[in-house]
Amino acid sequence: MNRKTLVLPAVAGLLTPVLAACGTTESGSHGGDAIVVGTTDRFTATTDAPAPLDPAYAYDVGTWNILRQTVQTLMSQPKGEGDPVPDAAESCTFTDSGNERYACKLRSGLQFASGDPVTASDVKYSIERALRIDSDSGVSALLNTIDTIETQGEHEVIFHLKTADATFPYKLSTPVAGIVNPKDYEKDKLRDGFDVDGSGPYTFDADVEDNAIVSATFTKNPSYKGYVTVNNDQVELRSFEDADAMGTAIDKGDIDVMTRTMTPAQIKKLDAVSDGDVDLVDMPGLEIRYLAFDTEAPSVKSKAVRQAMAQVVNRGELVSKVYGTQAEPLYSLVPATITGHSNSFFNKYGNPSAAKAKSLLAKAGITTPVKLTLHYTTDHYGSATKQEFEILQRQLNNSGLFDVSIKGHPWDTFRPAEKKGEYDVYGMGWFPDFPDADNFLAPFLDKDNFLGSPYSNGMVQRDLIPESRREADRLGASNTLTDIQDIVADDVPVLPLWQGKQYVAARTDVKGVAYALNSSSSLQLWELSRGASG
Repeated sequence: MNRKTLVLPAVAGLLTPVLAACGTTESGSHGGDAIVVGTTDRFTATTDAPAPLDPAYAYDVGTWNILRQTVQTLMSQPKGEGDPVPDAAESCTFTDSGNERYACKLRSGLQFASGDPVTASDVKYSIERALRIDSDSGVSALLNTIDTIETQGEHEVIFHLKTADATFPYKLSTPVAGIVNPKDYEKDKLRDGFDVDGSGPYTFDADVEDNAIVSATFTKNPSYKGYVTVNNDQVELRSFEDADAMGTAIDKGDIDVMTRTMTPAQIKKLDAVSDGDVDLVDMPGLEIRYLAFDTEAPSVKSKAVRQAMAQVVNRGELVSKVYGTQAEPLYSLVPATITGHSNSFFNKYGNPSAAKAKSLLAKAGITTPVKLTLHYTTDHYGSATKQEFEILQRQLNNSGLFDVSIKGHPWDTFRPAEKKGEYDVYGMGWFPDFPDADNFLAPFLDKDNFLGSPYSNGMVQRDLIPESRREADRLGASNTLTDIQDIVADDVPVLPLWQGKQYVAARTDVKGVAYALNSSSSLQLWELSRGASG
């Protein structure tokens, strides 16, 4: 069998995987040569971002995938999804009825790979460090509900929160909450370059050329004590210029596994093969794509312009022409498989209509055509991004209401420029930090948001986000979450486009592939092993 599919039924907003295929989830033998994994993620140190792998700075799926293998967190997202489980911690729990006091007890005998013990004071140091540095990547906002951190002895850490936050255990599973050694990471300064030290499942060594990682070697950390079982001794992660080069490498046997990002054509080709040396595994994903706006920029400052774009864009055509069955239209920032999702954009705008868009602009006194440039990154979300923006350009221009041009940029210049507010309209993707509706809303709408957006809605920030976080039962937060999504559909600080599946291709002698990625697109390299596939 060449095609393997994960079917993830929703249970109270979370997901539990079931493999409908031959046996790829059995634990394999340890030892053997390194398993080589390909990716098109680029890891670059620049003047604007000299510390790409510091947990206090890193905030994209590629760098997090390095940190998740190497820097341990108190909590971890489990292999089969669901609630976070203790990793560096032996146990963690809210100790009050209001979800404002969270206590963790560390496992005994924890060590950094260097041999130094991991203590409660190291946890406190690491998290306070991320909050103190408050890097411009916006990642520290994940921890912004923390008021103070208390330690009791060597093994207990207590978090006192500013307000109730039922999602806090998830946040402690993210790399920004990673435990670092004060000997390696200064209190008030980011650690430049590509060195990473921690107490996670692997140690890390990078091969760097021209300030970019060419390949990275993950070696099993014998000192690791935590939730995961490491099924291999070594994994090499190789970075490729594009998906075609990565595909050629797996065809030649130079790599064993191909991860993000494959092209739609590659996926279609692999899916059509009934017998071969490479298996394709597809699984539900929570990746979303969207247009973001600098809502203070003159070209899109008027809400009517953004609403008119929402009224014109044809998501169905966009998905069918570029991604086919590999994606589906998205009418909210919250994916359809997450509890609290609402089709707010469809409810407000319905089917695409140039006539309705024209009326919106006319009522606001906007002169047409509205001249815009849509910016996108050429090398971060896959080569199909250019085609996607060409279709968006054509849809908007064909309405007669817009005069749109498009411009592509490499990620190492795109992201800094976006954060500086140099783009009025730009395309972004989001891979969630954790699988909860809050993580598809707060990072875009709260204070100090991920995009650095000037958009601010007092009701959302002051009332609705905190209210939604008081509900430990996430189904109970649905009404509040819907209110937030409806406000987004009306104000359009962002314009959701589509939600995608995720794929991994692997040579048939590699096992554990079905769990190599979780629903948040986090690599779990420890799941991979060698052995005859079933």
